[in-house]
Amino acid sequence: MRCRPAARVDPNQLELAILNLAINARDAMPSGGAITIETRTETVGAGQRLQAGDYICVSVRDSGVGMDRETLLRAVEPFFSTKGIGEGTGLGLSMIHGLAAQLGGMLELTSTPGGGTTASIWLPVSTEAPIPADADVSGIVTAPHRATILLVDDEELVRMGTADLLGDLGYDVVQAASGAEALRLLRSGCEPDVLVTDYLMPGMNGVDLIENAAEIAPNAKAMLITGYSDIASGRGSNLPRLQKPFRQGDLARRVAELLTKGHGGAVLPFRRTDRGS
Repeated sequence: MRCRPAARVDPNQLELAILNLAINARDAMPSGGAITIETRTETVGAGQRLQAGDYICVSVRDSGVGMDRETLLRAVEPFFSTKGIGEGTGLGLSMIHGLAAQLGGMLELTSTPGGGTTASIWLPVSTEAPIPADADVSGIVTAPHRATILLVDDEELVRMGTADLLGDLGYDVVQAASGAEALRLLRSGCEPDVLVTDYLMPGMNGVDLIENAAEIAPNAKAMLITGYSDIASGRGSNLPRLQKPFRQGDLARRVAELLTKGHGGAVLPFRRTDRGS
């Protein structure tokens, strides 16, 4: 079997991107349908939307309702969403677009009303040898001691992916799909060491949740996970936070810092990966 070439991308970030596209595909098929995920390699010539070179394309295709031209043109705008109030933040496609662009690729969307949608992540082929999956395990900070994390995110698949990352680090993870559910868990006796919450959620955002949770569980540390937000200088600007998309190593280090130091507030930004370096 011939192996495909490798792209230079953090596998955790790519996994979360594909999960997000799968969520969008699922939501576009309320009566059911098919989701197809496939990869291919392609050489791009000069004068096209991408720099000339070899690329790996990861596509997620659905058989859903599709989008009209106006919606398609706005689909990657931050906070634009066709979903109802409380059903989505509109951040997923924007963040995937940013991730692909930072790596020298792009997010391409094709869609027709009634004909489904295809979302394709284009990533440059790496000229470097692939790094074994366990090569950086020694550099990841595992749980400094037994601890319980209350993880809150309204996107089920993204929450499950993050929970898996935390579980692999040695933490006990309790999941909640909303701020209201998290508060019910706290009132019913859940005693987390750290509350990790997404910022933009329906009904109650992460800052509101942390402020309410502090009255119930004052000893729990708290951290926001953000995409695009308006908290740089407003409420919650002093809270520890981690910016999406993130690596498992970033998440591991930030949670360990909260458990061992108990303070912080700086955003851990996405680290750019320079091509050819």
